[in-house]
Amino acid sequence: MDQITLHRSDCSDVETIANLRAIVLHDDLTRLGRFNEERVRQRFRDSFDPNHTWIIKAGPRFIGCIAFKTLSDGYLLEHFYIHPDFQGKGIGSQVLTYFLKQDHVAGKRVTLNVLQGSAAIRLYERFGFAVDREDPVDIFMSTVVDS
Repeated sequence: MDQITLHRSDCSDVETIANLRAIVLHDDLTRLGRFNEERVRQRFRDSFDPNHTWIIKAGPRFIGCIAFKTLSDGYLLEHFYIHPDFQGKGIGSQVLTYFLKQDHVAGKRVTLNVLQGSAAIRLYERFGFAVDREDPVDIFMSTVVDS
């Protein structure tokens, strides 16, 4: 496997990431009866902030992204997508470790939401995230990062 690198996104990345989002969320949203290809892409476009979004690459290849936004009481982790061809290879753990081990994150609450039934739930639980609440579609989780 090529080395994994992260770099800040820019405005030109919006469609590449929106397309990845549609690929990654397809099966879970279909299972939940909520997949609409255009809506999946548009919801990303509407919330995309290149200042808080990082591109994940394996060598020269775009394989994913993650957004990590500052909140008044901690951080919001969102839009964490890894192309299915690269899932299950430890990349998600590597990326989460990088973000959660930053000095400025220590002692802060990190929140996220994940689709009901998503395989990503196990990843988040391994990093100490616990369920705060849930609805028929989403599970809202958080953790306080160790100091």
